[in-house]
Amino acid sequence: MIDDLRKAPLLSRLTDAQLERVRQRAVQRRLNEGELLFAQGNAAERFYLVQSGQMRLFRLAPDGSEKVIEIVSPGQTFAEALMFLQAPRYPVSAAALEPTRLIAIDACDFAAMLRGSVDTCFVMLGALSQRLRALIGEIDELTLHSAKTRVARYLLARCPADQRALVLDVSKGVLASRLSITPETFSRVTKQLVTDGVIVVHGAHVTVLDHAALSRAAAD
Repeated sequence: MIDDLRKAPLLSRLTDAQLERVRQRAVQRRLNEGELLFAQGNAAERFYLVQSGQMRLFRLAPDGSEKVIEIVSPGQTFAEALMFLQAPRYPVSAAALEPTRLIAIDACDFAAMLRGSVDTCFVMLGALSQRLRALIGEIDELTLHSAKTRVARYLLARCPADQRALVLDVSKGVLASRLSITPETFSRVTKQLVTDGVIVVHGAHVTVLDHAALSRAAAD
């Protein structure tokens, strides 16, 4: 467990003694595909590190539909900022996209540890600031660009110029929700890219035939 904790960007600069303290109070969780870890509004007593698998963080709309806020992959943490609030509650729900292993970290004890180390507090603030900057960038992506641009940018980010193929590691419905478009719109955009000779799609496998054209679509 210590090695997994040390590899997480949020925890990588903790001392050996601090990592051992975290380990002693942490518990490991295993979730099956689709299993709920916590629901929106539950008391937030722990934050989590994904060891393997993937988690989806989502909110439910009044009509019962899901809006995927984030997809969390191995080595990433989530719900850590809540430790700084009084009597915090999770603002989203979290469920496994596939069989997933997690480390559940005691948020209260972690916050107490931070109060004893100013240097560690600044490290944590730096990591959270980077996360905030990334989220602001995602908001810009979702509000300032068309559906076609969002899909093209997603594909480019996972298939740089020196590669030609990628595998969509989440369902198209989850991916569409993550990009704030409907599954129908996602299918329409990908079909248009296929028709234009930009990509080829076989199930979850995508081959980029024309990187330049995909880059132009991402820049619209």
